[in-house]
Amino acid sequence: MSNFQKSMPFLKNFSHFCAAVPKQPRWEKTFSMNGHFRCFASVSGEYVSKLPPTKPGEKPRVVVLGSGWGGCKLIKDIDTNIYDIVSISPRNHMVFTPLLASTCVGTLEFRSVAEPIGQIQPAISRAPGSYFFLAKCNGIDFENHQVLCETVSEGAEELDSPNFKVAYDKLVIASGAQPTTFGIKGVAENASFLREVHHAQNIRRKLLLNLMLSDVPGISDDEKRRLLHCVVIGGGPTGVEFSGELSDFIRKEVREKYAHVKDYVQVTLIEGNKILASFNDSLRDYAINHLSKSGVRMVRGVVKEVLPEKIILTDDSEIPYGLLVWSTGVGPSPFVKALEIPKSPGGRIGVNEWLQVPSVPDVFAIGDCSGFLESTGKPVLPALAQVAERQGKYLATLINRIGKEGGGRANTMKDTDLGEPFVYKHLGSMATLGRYKALVDLRQNKDANGISLAGFHSWFIWRTAYLSRVISWRNRFYVAINWFTTMVFGRDISRI
Repeated sequence: MSNFQKSMPFLKNFSHFCAAVPKQPRWEKTFSMNGHFRCFASVSGEYVSKLPPTKPGEKPRVVVLGSGWGGCKLIKDIDTNIYDIVSISPRNHMVFTPLLASTCVGTLEFRSVAEPIGQIQPAISRAPGSYFFLAKCNGIDFENHQVLCETVSEGAEELDSPNFKVAYDKLVIASGAQPTTFGIKGVAENASFLREVHHAQNIRRKLLLNLMLSDVPGISDDEKRRLLHCVVIGGGPTGVEFSGELSDFIRKEVREKYAHVKDYVQVTLIEGNKILASFNDSLRDYAINHLSKSGVRMVRGVVKEVLPEKIILTDDSEIPYGLLVWSTGVGPSPFVKALEIPKSPGGRIGVNEWLQVPSVPDVFAIGDCSGFLESTGKPVLPALAQVAERQGKYLATLINRIGKEGGGRANTMKDTDLGEPFVYKHLGSMATLGRYKALVDLRQNKDANGISLAGFHSWFIWRTAYLSRVISWRNRFYVAINWFTTMVFGRDISRI
């Protein structure tokens, strides 16, 4: 066993548990005798280890792909007296995304928005048949109930067996989505996204680096303006909240601690249509007025190309930038696109009213990677944290009931009564604007009647609501302390 494996307890446990099997060639798309695909992605590498199918006397195994809102809610609520749980994800934590923008400017520390998987479901760390694997799924053999995975080592010492197979009795695909670039040239190479903790870390380092570089002797005024021009693409809640946090940071910390360059700093928010389109018109107008007063310049336009130091809009106007944050929504990941199963409108994994993938047995999908099939007559739900969380809670209850009725093992739930289908009820939307102001829209949809608030009271509701939604008491304490220290002492400007 390598030193790297010895330093990683879950890999050590994995090596003790897994049985070696003969090396196998590369997996390709193949047809079985009944004309269905066996493996729905081309996977390179050799598979020398596996978790075999469960045996009589063992608990059925639920495999969960992903560690987002849906997947983590599901593993938290799964009854571990009935099932063993295997969580497979390229990250070992859940990100509390509503507060992620606050970490970019030092309002919150990064660890305050990261919840370890082993803390969400302790059985993964302690139960003999439950595991967490730091890996990505490259393909699924639906016929043989196996997922094909590749260990994520991130440049560490090469593992002896980086690829492995895991057999499942029930599979839940909760792998999320990826940022949408609309095929615009240069976005992936030059823009920063804001969906993961490492995205926020990169944005923070880039922002602070530009502030320090702009103060170097010999830098021209034009170059200072470019370095200190922060451009946000996308006027949804993430883009608006980041712009608000950034304007707060500029108004307070930059003006006090980077006084030499404070007049060169600018924030521009670019949106092709309306900002905060899901909110009502009065709240949108309030947000526009507040952001304008905070110094955020709003531009109506569509990006044609992104270059290393400037963006080009479709009207051929050019906007230089030092930091570019891309927040235009999400779309299906390459993994989801490669699965040759029926898709919902928009390319997500198609599910029925019970969140099953009806074309294959014992497979469910939740969160941003899934959507209702057209045959259900239901619209595809928005890619929101509350949608994924509610789906995870519903599906955990359904799978627990299936297990209690004896349908937990593979291919045994054919005649099981699934009960009531999943019904989503929107609980409302919130967005912070900076300077102790926020929006709260509690209507079920844009055209419905309901409570809509804006201002300081909304900001207090926003903070209280999200503090209560943070999963662990430990992280709630972290968030509350971070907010208090920021209010008293200001934001930290260390570039670490």
